[in-house]
Amino acid sequence: MDLRKLKTLIDLVSESNISELEITEAEGKVRIVKADPQRPVQPAVAAPAAPAAEAAPPAAVAAPAIAEPEAEKGHTVTSPMVGTFYRSASPGAKPFVEVGDAIKEGEPICIIEAMKIMNEIEADKSGTVVRILCENGQAVEFGQPLFILE
Repeated sequence: MDLRKLKTLIDLVSESNISELEITEAEGKVRIVKADPQRPVQPAVAAPAAPAAEAAPPAAVAAPAIAEPEAEKGHTVTSPMVGTFYRSASPGAKPFVEVGDAIKEGEPICIIEAMKIMNEIEADKSGTVVRILCENGQAVEFGQPLFILE
């Protein structure tokens, strides 16, 4: 891979919300991971201090936050990639789905834009849309819940 292209990719990753990028081409494979300035500090301080004492309170605090979405009955449709969430195919167009809509497996439910490519996301299960968990234009992470189906 040419050095100018590599530098451009590094600049794009550093200026975006993307934390990791991997590209495979005929010439080889490149993986760029954005450094998180907060991560090295926290483990270095928390681990030597008192790992057992420090581990209990965060787990107790994190449990209610995680339990809240799980308490919602139904199937969660998650993001298959990092990108920008869009409810419709174009600005001003009708959203793919609304709360209360009955959808079938394989039906398009949203778009996630990643690296200027619009990826149509399909329902992985049939059901009724109970909740839409993302706002139009919101950045989403891999595995982030997008919809709750019943």
